[in-house]
Amino acid sequence: MTTLRPLLVPLVAGVALLTAVAADSPATSASAKPARAADRTAHAAATVGLRSIGRFSAPVFVTSPPADAARLFVVEQGGKIVVVRNGQRRTFLDVSSKVVSGGEQGLLGLAFAPDYARSRLLYVYYTDRAGDERIVEYRAATADRADSSSARVLITQDDSESNHNGGMLAFGPDKLLYAGLGDGGGGDDQHGARGNGQSLGTLLGKIIRIDPRPSQGRAYTIPASNPFVGRAGARGEIYAYGLRNPWRFSFDRATGSLTIADVGQEQVEEIDFAVRGGARGKNYGWRVWEGRRRHNTGEQAPGAVFPVLTKTHAEGYCSITGGYVVRDPSLPALRGQYVYGDFCKSGVRAVRLRSGGASGDRQLTDAVSKVSSFGEDAAGHVYVVSLDGPVYRLVAGG
Repeated sequence: MTTLRPLLVPLVAGVALLTAVAADSPATSASAKPARAADRTAHAAATVGLRSIGRFSAPVFVTSPPADAARLFVVEQGGKIVVVRNGQRRTFLDVSSKVVSGGEQGLLGLAFAPDYARSRLLYVYYTDRAGDERIVEYRAATADRADSSSARVLITQDDSESNHNGGMLAFGPDKLLYAGLGDGGGGDDQHGARGNGQSLGTLLGKIIRIDPRPSQGRAYTIPASNPFVGRAGARGEIYAYGLRNPWRFSFDRATGSLTIADVGQEQVEEIDFAVRGGARGKNYGWRVWEGRRRHNTGEQAPGAVFPVLTKTHAEGYCSITGGYVVRDPSLPALRGQYVYGDFCKSGVRAVRLRSGGASGDRQLTDAVSKVSSFGEDAAGHVYVVSLDGPVYRLVAGG
């Protein structure tokens, strides 16, 4: 086991605001509105730092079980979950033999059950050797090791392409398991008559919601409150649709609001926001809309909800990486702000989100390249992950 040496890199939060408008868009792209004077003052005074947790092999996510302040779990794309405790690390679970890894494939997500302290149940999301998506339940043998023989497959989703695999797992404030699935890959969502994103007959291009407990001969339970339960031709697991690749989404631990960072295609990256329960049954527009830019002129996306924030490829963005609304008491300058990044454009940004818009969007640091994910631990500390290897915790600096 390797001892990890803490490193604090001071960073000063900038006050510059970014306005992103796609020149060829028929509708104005959403962008951050100017911050109020009080916000600008707070931004100018705010400083944050990065504390190194260590370097890992192609890390793509970090999290920890509820109420466990001693451990941080790092998900490596190749198929391992590493537990870090007191600066020491060990392998918690290794599914490398079950995973195809590289590009957008691999071990992609991890979530611990809300009652993990009692049930010891956890859930992983990976692309299997056939290239299909799987959500699998495991049970922990000890606090630092999962029982690899306890695997129980909940969902296997056929997928003929290697990209747009989704990968996020998270338990919501309702204690149900949410998962983000991409549209099936390729370009332009060329699947069926309308594309997978707009089809309610597939889980692809969706956020789904399930209860992991088995029922009625199925490996999981479909909540009766899901929006499309009982609709002919619709999958009852679907919670929200019209998504291209919702690589990372998160719930605000204080309010329950849901923020989805949906990876765009060739021009626009988007962030969608909904108050608690507000995303239920919503259509986020893909493949008809890319952000607020019409992508397919001859099609409709009924009731499409536009993003609260967009970023363009012309500005250097290419693959939005969603983060978290900061509730860490040790970071008062960022309280209530959403931190996020992009795989191509180095750095971490912060913005205030609300229904219908965003404000105060600004760069916190450009020190992190290839941002693959963010994470949040049981205490509310927020982490940023680089596919190059480093994992950092956001801390107070200055």
